[in-house]
Amino acid sequence: MALSRSARLGILVTAAASFLTVAASSAPAPGAPGIGDSYFPQLGNGGFDARHYDLDVAYNPDTARLDGRTTLTARATQNLSAFDLDLQKLEVTRVEVNGRRAGFSRTGDEIRVTPKGVLAKGRDFRVTVTYGGIPEPLSGPIVFGSKYGWMKTADGVFVACEPNAASTWFPSSDHPSDKATYDIRITAPKGLTGVSNGRLVSTRDHGGQTVTHWRESRPMATYLATATIGKFDVKTGRTPAGTPIYVAIDPVLANSNNVDVYAVTAEATDYWSKVFGPYPFEETGAIVDDMPEAGFSLEVQSKPAYSAVRNETTIVHELAHQWFGDSVSVEHWKDIWLNEGFATYAQWLWAEHRGTASAHDSFLAAYNARPADNSFWQVKVADPQRDTMFASAVYNRGAMTLQALRERIGDTAFFRLLPAWTRLHRYGNANTAEFVRLAERISGQKLDDLFQKWIYTTGKPAL
Repeated sequence: MALSRSARLGILVTAAASFLTVAASSAPAPGAPGIGDSYFPQLGNGGFDARHYDLDVAYNPDTARLDGRTTLTARATQNLSAFDLDLQKLEVTRVEVNGRRAGFSRTGDEIRVTPKGVLAKGRDFRVTVTYGGIPEPLSGPIVFGSKYGWMKTADGVFVACEPNAASTWFPSSDHPSDKATYDIRITAPKGLTGVSNGRLVSTRDHGGQTVTHWRESRPMATYLATATIGKFDVKTGRTPAGTPIYVAIDPVLANSNNVDVYAVTAEATDYWSKVFGPYPFEETGAIVDDMPEAGFSLEVQSKPAYSAVRNETTIVHELAHQWFGDSVSVEHWKDIWLNEGFATYAQWLWAEHRGTASAHDSFLAAYNARPADNSFWQVKVADPQRDTMFASAVYNRGAMTLQALRERIGDTAFFRLLPAWTRLHRYGNANTAEFVRLAERISGQKLDDLFQKWIYTTGKPAL
């Protein structure tokens, strides 16, 4: 078939337009300064995928100064002319990309890095940032009105960073959707212990300093990283099922705890491994520090950090997060009930396991404790808003949702659903819609009405 001259011209024009479109889309451009999370629009960064952090931090408790060198290995997801990192307050003195000095500028908490050449889409690159200063914890209404992040203690520092404080102590893509593996080296004065995520690789003395090297080989969200420093009594071993365990307790608290942290951590790790699926990390444990100013605990990956342990349920809650929050992390912060509702429900399952109360009874107690006009019922659990993302309703109404789901679909389907969820999204990210779809697939039921009633609307649901 022969083409007319006008048809041939049309093909040429179309081809040229297509070429220009492709060329424009592949032209080097700066990465976005944030991933667009509705609660924290500037957190995380576009244009690359974080792969591995090599953190080298030195802390002087006498001056409160931190000196750090962070090397991030990342993969470009577009042709990059520049990209951003999140870093709060600390001063940057040098930036290198692939071993070459790079330009950088700062706007608030965003560091814009401009490499010597274009970083090609699909290729790995390394950025090394040298920085220092006195880290400042964050404060405000988000974490129960407490300070959080890098918090100075009497003998060191307590580091607990959910949701947005990892960038108070290292430059990063500070959002849970951009996970990476980690090597963390902590330099502190002799006599103090630096504790972090994963397994302890080495400990060595250098002059008057001790350097501990930790490695987290499983993907981890930035807010779960820690470099807690202080005087600790350390106990190591294995759980009865064989998982390595490392528990560090501030000697100030040694005689004030009402619970055997090591024993409960070992028991709960093994029990949750039966209920939720295999333990997702190389080591379990705990960091118990004397930090009354914080007044909260955090599910630090592999070793929850406690500002003092108040009861057994705190431990089982934070350990449940190793599956729900740490291994399976939220895509966006509005889905935080997938972390907190599940860990609270784990407390009810633990009471059921202990024989002290059924999950149904715990559900009724929580439901009946609050009248219909209580503000508790005015929080939309599936989107609680930034400043109330850790409101009691996210925890307790979230847990009520799971009990309502269990009673709707039955124990057989429910206890297939939990390990299926952690297996399907292991080391990744997930959202509420995906959980609803999986629950429907496993149960064979339509469940939109249940979730609409419990997490997508306000008001006290009728039983």
